[in-house]
Amino acid sequence: MNNTSGSHNTASGFNALGSNTTGIENTADGYGALAANTTAHFNTAIGFLALSKNTTGSGNTASGYRALESNTTGTSNTANGRNALHGNSTGINNTASGFGALAANTSGGNNTANGYAALTANTTGAFNTAAGVNALSKDTTGQKNTAVGFNAMLNNTVGNSNTVLGYEAGYFLTTGANNVDIGNTGVAADSNTIRVGTQGTQTATFIAGVAGSMVTGDAVVVSSTGKLGIVMSSARFKRDIHDMGGASTRLLKLRPVSFRYNHDPSNTLQYGLVAEEVAKSYPELVSYGDDGKPQSVRYLELSAMLLNELQKQNGRLRKQAIENQRQAEQIKQLSAQLTQLKGMFEHAMAAPAGARGLAAAFDR
Repeated sequence: MNNTSGSHNTASGFNALGSNTTGIENTADGYGALAANTTAHFNTAIGFLALSKNTTGSGNTASGYRALESNTTGTSNTANGRNALHGNSTGINNTASGFGALAANTSGGNNTANGYAALTANTTGAFNTAAGVNALSKDTTGQKNTAVGFNAMLNNTVGNSNTVLGYEAGYFLTTGANNVDIGNTGVAADSNTIRVGTQGTQTATFIAGVAGSMVTGDAVVVSSTGKLGIVMSSARFKRDIHDMGGASTRLLKLRPVSFRYNHDPSNTLQYGLVAEEVAKSYPELVSYGDDGKPQSVRYLELSAMLLNELQKQNGRLRKQAIENQRQAEQIKQLSAQLTQLKGMFEHAMAAPAGARGLAAAFDR
C-alpha cells in the first residue's frame, strides 16, 4: 500500500507489509504480518501478526501465531511457533522454536530456545541455550546458561554460566552460577559446583583416561554423600591443632587382615582392616553409609597416627640409648675399680707378711 521503491516482496493477508516503503525481499503471509515494516530487508513472516511491529529490523524469520510480534529493530532472529519471541523488540541473533519459546524476550541477544516454553520468561538475558520442554522457562536475566532436557533448569531466574544436561537436570538451581549438573537436579544454594548422576541411583562409575594414566598430585577422596575432594594439610584450613599424644596408642589393638571382596571377578587377594572392628577403637576413622552402618576406613589418617607411634617409639629408644650409655660408663668405672683392687690384692699376696696379714684378716 505504501511501497515506493521496495522490490522482491511478497505479501498475502490483510495489511501484510502494509507500511513497507523501501524494504526489499520480504515475505509476509497472514493477517498483519510485517504490517509496520518500512525499510527492513530479508524478513519472512508467516502467521497472524507475525513480525507485525517490525520497522527496520532485518533478516528475521517468524513462523507462527504472533511470532516475533513485538520486534521493531531486532535483527537476525528466528521464531517458529505460537508466540515464539513474541515480546522481542531489539534483541538480535535469537532462535526460538516452540510454543512460547523466548516469548518474553525484549532485548536479550544470542539466545537459542527449542521446546515448549523454553526460555519463555527471559527478557534481557543473553547467550543462553535451552532445549527441551520448559527448559530455563523461569529465567529472566540470566546469561550464558545451557540447559538440555525436560524441565532442565526450570527454576533458574538470574543465575549465570550454568550447564545442565538431562531430565530435570538442574531443576532446583535458582540464582547460583558456574554449576554443571548432568543427570542431577542440583541444589538451590549451589554455585561453582559439579554434580554428575544421582546418589543412590547410579551405583558404578567408569571414566576413561584415568586407569593407566601417569599423573602427580594429590589423592582424591570421596565423602559418604559422593562429594570428591582432596585432604587439605595447610594450617590455614585447620583449627584446634594439638599434638596427637596418646591418641594413637590403640592402633596396636587393630587387626590387619587379608581378604577377598565378595563380588570381585578377579578374586584378588587384598590387605587391610575391617571397618566394624576399627569402629570399636576409632569410630572417627570409619565412614558410615546412609543406613548408619560402617562402610569404609579412612586409611589416609592412619599414616599420621603411625608416624606418631613411630616418633614415640623413637623417643623411647633414645632414652634407652642414653640409659645404656650411662650404665656402660658405670660398668667401665666399676671395671677400672675392680682391676685396681685386683692389682692391690695380687701385690699383697706376693709379700709374705702381707699374705699372712691378709689371711688373718679373712680369718677374722
